[in-house]
Amino acid sequence: MWQKLMIACVLGVATCNGAMAGVLPKDSAEQYELLFWDSIKDSSHAADYEAYLEAYPKGRFSALARSRIERLRVSAPPKGDPPSDGARTTAPRKPPESVRTIPPTPVPKPPQERAVQPPVETAPRPAAAVAALGELKDCPACPVLVSLPGGRFTMGTNTGDRSERPAREVTVAAPFAIGKYEVTVEQWTICADAGACPRVDTMANANKTTPARDLSWDDAQRYLRWLSSTTGKAYRLPTEAEWEYAARGGTSTRYWWGDSMQPGKAACKGCGDPWRQEEPAPVGSFAPNPFGLHDVNGGVWEWVGDCWHTTYTGAPSDARTWDEPNCRVRVIRGGSWRDGADYMPSSTRFKYDASVRYSQNGFRVARDVP
Repeated sequence: MWQKLMIACVLGVATCNGAMAGVLPKDSAEQYELLFWDSIKDSSHAADYEAYLEAYPKGRFSALARSRIERLRVSAPPKGDPPSDGARTTAPRKPPESVRTIPPTPVPKPPQERAVQPPVETAPRPAAAVAALGELKDCPACPVLVSLPGGRFTMGTNTGDRSERPAREVTVAAPFAIGKYEVTVEQWTICADAGACPRVDTMANANKTTPARDLSWDDAQRYLRWLSSTTGKAYRLPTEAEWEYAARGGTSTRYWWGDSMQPGKAACKGCGDPWRQEEPAPVGSFAPNPFGLHDVNGGVWEWVGDCWHTTYTGAPSDARTWDEPNCRVRVIRGGSWRDGADYMPSSTRFKYDASVRYSQNGFRVARDVP
């Protein structure tokens, strides 16, 4: 019975909210295929249906996906016209079955660019952290960094998804700096103009202040290598523990602002206005967390340095990268603007194949500080 109800809600015949809640576990393969399809079922870009077929070649919507690809190709613009901004530079390859699939998103033409407005409200900072915080910028085109002190915090949760357990005490022994915002389209384009980063069609006409996206873990590494060579500083992705420490901002609640969703705190489906289904908001559109970081909830999913492990059992307690030899499945954190409020808690984590690009994935940078 529940299978029929889920298919009906994805096809738009029934309301999904009630059907989704409490029926399937968050990490079930069935739910992820349904969420994938739900995110692209109204797309006007053939690449989104091709991405579905890459991930689910024998999926329950495979015939419909092929039909829509044929229809879209018949109505495609004549040869010589500029490519759709939803096209992909390379077709994503099928992730391993063990990889959680985050649904790709159709990417329409962005609205006219606008300057990032300062947040209208600022959350109170924990008193112990205020004196140690400061901003860094290693070059005019570099991301702004926030320098964070070391400290201790509880990572994960004992009440959420199995992958977020067990909650444990982690010590961030040394200070580090992390991006105040996610890396933007403008920053990525500078790297691409230098010949060090690939050009991604999704960002070709995008608002330059929105998060860079449709990026793989491998793509992020190329940007970090370029940034390191440009500045002489050793840039990297934050470790998973550093990311959650920074995202929580000294809090221990479900979200950094409390235990319940509040309108206007994050860019996500169900997080309240302002929200656009078609694209993420420009970075800095929402208030910062207590450490001064923006968009740690929503925006785009953010790659971190760690290899995926199914639980925290055996995880290091000192915030270092938890890696494995030849690891190709990496952790992403933070949720995206296309996900619901249930994916916004500070403890939420997913995994993804390091070489796969999807339109909801981006990153923020980090580096050590003296």
